[in-house]
Amino acid sequence: MKKTLWTAVALLLMSVMVVPVDASAKKGEPDWYVDESSLPFEALAGSDAEQMWGIHKNAGYRIEVPADWNGDLIMFAHGYRGEDARLFFNESEFPDGFRQWMLDEGYAWGMSTYGKNSYNVSEGVKDTHALARRFNGLVAKPDNIYIAGYSMGGHITAVSAETYGNTYSGAMPMCGVVGDYELFDYFLDFNVAGQQLALGASQFPAADDYTTAVVPDIKAALGMTPDPATWFFFAGLPLTEAGEQFKQLVELRSGGDRPNFDAAFTYWNSIPSGDVLGNFLWDQGTGDGTITGRSGVVIDNTDVVYQIDLDPAQSDIEQALNADIARVAQEPNGRSLNGKSNPPSVNGDMTMPVLSLHNLGDLFVPFHNEVVYAQEAAAQGNSDLLVQRAIRGVSHCGFTSGEMIEGMRDLITWAETGVRPAGDVVIDPAAVAAADYGCAFTRYDDGGHTLATPC
Repeated sequence: MKKTLWTAVALLLMSVMVVPVDASAKKGEPDWYVDESSLPFEALAGSDAEQMWGIHKNAGYRIEVPADWNGDLIMFAHGYRGEDARLFFNESEFPDGFRQWMLDEGYAWGMSTYGKNSYNVSEGVKDTHALARRFNGLVAKPDNIYIAGYSMGGHITAVSAETYGNTYSGAMPMCGVVGDYELFDYFLDFNVAGQQLALGASQFPAADDYTTAVVPDIKAALGMTPDPATWFFFAGLPLTEAGEQFKQLVELRSGGDRPNFDAAFTYWNSIPSGDVLGNFLWDQGTGDGTITGRSGVVIDNTDVVYQIDLDPAQSDIEQALNADIARVAQEPNGRSLNGKSNPPSVNGDMTMPVLSLHNLGDLFVPFHNEVVYAQEAAAQGNSDLLVQRAIRGVSHCGFTSGEMIEGMRDLITWAETGVRPAGDVVIDPAAVAAADYGCAFTRYDDGGHTLATPC
């Protein structure tokens, strides 16, 4: 049975290892349970903050309140936890530097395990909000509540900003799927364009033996088969002419011509996927085009004009590519917003200040998400409520404490004073392509971004 798109994405969101899903598990949910042994957590060294944990509305929680609490609360939404029934916390949920900053500045924070695992954005939105309300009874009613999150938690954060305007004063989504279906369209683009340029033909859905029998031939034709002896040092890939064309196409479809892409392309097409190097993004081409909660195909490339260079005029190669590439059209029930569905859409109709962070080199949840987010906010008349910052990282959600601290501090100041902080322009291709793009807000503390192009 073909995997749905969200199943394929969820399996990889917080790991570079592919874990197969038992298709029978999709027929019903497991008996979710909170692993209470994972709830307790220790104070930071020298801290006099109070730690609290427990279960609320079938979800585990952690809360920490500094002795000199300033009256504000920061809710944090964690990322994907897998498909198992166990609901749990990791030992550390965010960089210690960020946690230390919150406590030093007097902010309390809280986090829910959510009452369900899987890529369940609706559950995360609901349970994080419920815990924020529960804080009133456990501690006191906060003066202001802010929300932040990474990966699936970034998606949860963006949805929360559009859902609970009366609860939150500001939101900081990081590396989130804030472009909705554009993520799945990008996975389609990557795979059918790779097939077409390498093999001269493309199809969707992919064959059952796609990753084992077809992808090796694609990678060989493109010069994208990493050498196991040297891949870790990211010396580059021996791309063929078709491989160079494919690389440029991926850059344009993932966020546009921009710094840091060369390092990112090598990284994402070299890292292990299971025991195979460089299959990570190809594995996203094995779904059936549907997502959890929607009955129809959601992906669509019927109106995409594929480019393999920066010249908008169509070359002979581009004309042939666009004429012959496999086209997939969304089905009527695919992107329908009628009724309850998961995941909920992000529409740019936030009612509070939102400051987002995204790595330029993230090719799993690519920077193009931020372009779409900016366009949707503009369409809603909300550009003044959105500040976006490009970070020169190549990984998914690999932010340093300094970047998170600066973002949260600027968001809170914005919410309190009304003075909008600085950000990066994401919808001007010339600005994004500038040599110093992404340098303004990249911080190299904690040894971060060692694989990125330096500023």
